Amino acid sequence: MGTFNGSAPPRRSSPAALAVVLPGVLVVPMSVAGAAVALPGIGEDLHASGAPLMWAVNVHNLLFATVTLVAGSFSDLHGRRRVFVLGCGLFAAGSLASALAPHILVLDLARAVAGTGAACVLASSGAILATAYEGAARTRAFAAMGTVVGVGVAFGPTTSGWLAGGLGWRAGFLVYAAVLAVVPLGAAGIPESRAPERPRTDRAGTAAFVLGLAAVMTGLVQGPESGWTAAPVLGALGLGAVLLGVFVAVERRSAHPVLDLSLVRNRRFAAWCLGSVVTCAGFIGTLTFLPTYLQGASGQSAARAGLTMLLMTVPVLVVPQLGGLLVNRGVPPRLLIAAALLLIAAGTAWLTVLRPGIGAWELAGPLAAVGSGMGLSFGIGDGQAMRHVEPARAGMAAGFLNTVRGAAEALVLAVFGALLAGLVRARVGSERLAREVTAGNLPDGPRHDALAGQLTGAWHTALWGVAGTCAAGAVAVAVLLAGRSGAGGRGPGERRQPTRRRTTVSGRT
Repeated sequence: MGTFNGSAPPRRSSPAALAVVLPGVLVVPMSVAGAAVALPGIGEDLHASGAPLMWAVNVHNLLFATVTLVAGSFSDLHGRRRVFVLGCGLFAAGSLASALAPHILVLDLARAVAGTGAACVLASSGAILATAYEGAARTRAFAAMGTVVGVGVAFGPTTSGWLAGGLGWRAGFLVYAAVLAVVPLGAAGIPESRAPERPRTDRAGTAAFVLGLAAVMTGLVQGPESGWTAAPVLGALGLGAVLLGVFVAVERRSAHPVLDLSLVRNRRFAAWCLGSVVTCAGFIGTLTFLPTYLQGASGQSAARAGLTMLLMTVPVLVVPQLGGLLVNRGVPPRLLIAAALLLIAAGTAWLTVLRPGIGAWELAGPLAAVGSGMGLSFGIGDGQAMRHVEPARAGMAAGFLNTVRGAAEALVLAVFGALLAGLVRARVGSERLAREVTAGNLPDGPRHDALAGQLTGAWHTALWGVAGTCAAGAVAVAVLLAGRSGAGGRGPGERRQPTRRRTTVSGRT
């Protein structure tokens, strides 16, 4: 048993910590892509369609976004390594149950378990790296984590498609289960770390947050399908807003909150969280919906559309490490994140060259620009955010950061899809036809070219909106990060964080 001062990390576990957490981090984005790619095979095999089938993806994302903050806070209280191992176990069990599911409802429940495990894995991974490394080593560790996330984003759909096509949709889930069952075997080499005190769990805050965010996420998921004015959608969003309001009130009065609101008031930490949100706004809509456009309006095959998207995702494999290197060479992170967001904005605006029949080479420039901005943000964002948090709250901070990111992705997907459908509907005058066109189901014959043109016009409008949002976000993040910072990266007016708190480290070898 040992201890370390709150301003200094524990004994270094450089090879062990990074080598153990990265495989788990890799599988999280791959599993999301795997379920999406496998949906046609799942629907055919389990005789499912519509909402029950889509919830195989949605329930995983919902539980992931909902549980991440709680998992991060629990890792501070009960041990980051312990929560990581628990998350791997839940993820493996959920994936195995998914592979063996005889019915769509069983699959949905299994995916919920896997989503809960994914939240534990990602939240505790960030906390482990934040407490196991410092300085340049920490920057490199988080850059490696960003690269691995990029690998999952870039090759997840391709790998999952190959597994589903060659071995069946159950094969992908079996692979995820096998990887996450093996990963915890190396966790013994990671020193355990937790906050210096183990107070009573904030049950009221936990319940209000989980139920409130789950209700909001359910409303966002169902909104595009059921209509934003449908009673269940409005009811879910309203209930979620009330419960999240209750959550804030409870946290203000709690002696040991699941989310210390002073963390949100930390200007620099909030700026890096905002940078993560703007990054999501800049790429997630294009990453998700552009393949549909390429297949529907341009007549590309699914394989060719997937290869085209590599122009956007391959830079994410390289640029995160470049971002970490530049930070370690003295380039101000504030300038790098502003440059990343402006690069995404420029690439998105450039993408308005989009038209039916466009070739991959014409898309190479804009997609590479967006992908490079993504990679730069991935490489420095989490590491810089965690610099502004004391080690005792590393899990809470990592959980909050990933919760914000997951919720932002769900919101952007819902808004981007609804915006496209609304713009197309205004052009074609039919809601049913607009949904078909937005989904890439354009009829053959003389109407195809006209409808493809209407869809293209909607895309151009949406892309300009995203580009403007990213440019404004770059300015906002740069302003929040402006000014001199003291020790630990505090900005003017920020409350000084304790530096002499002691965090227990156990399980040394």
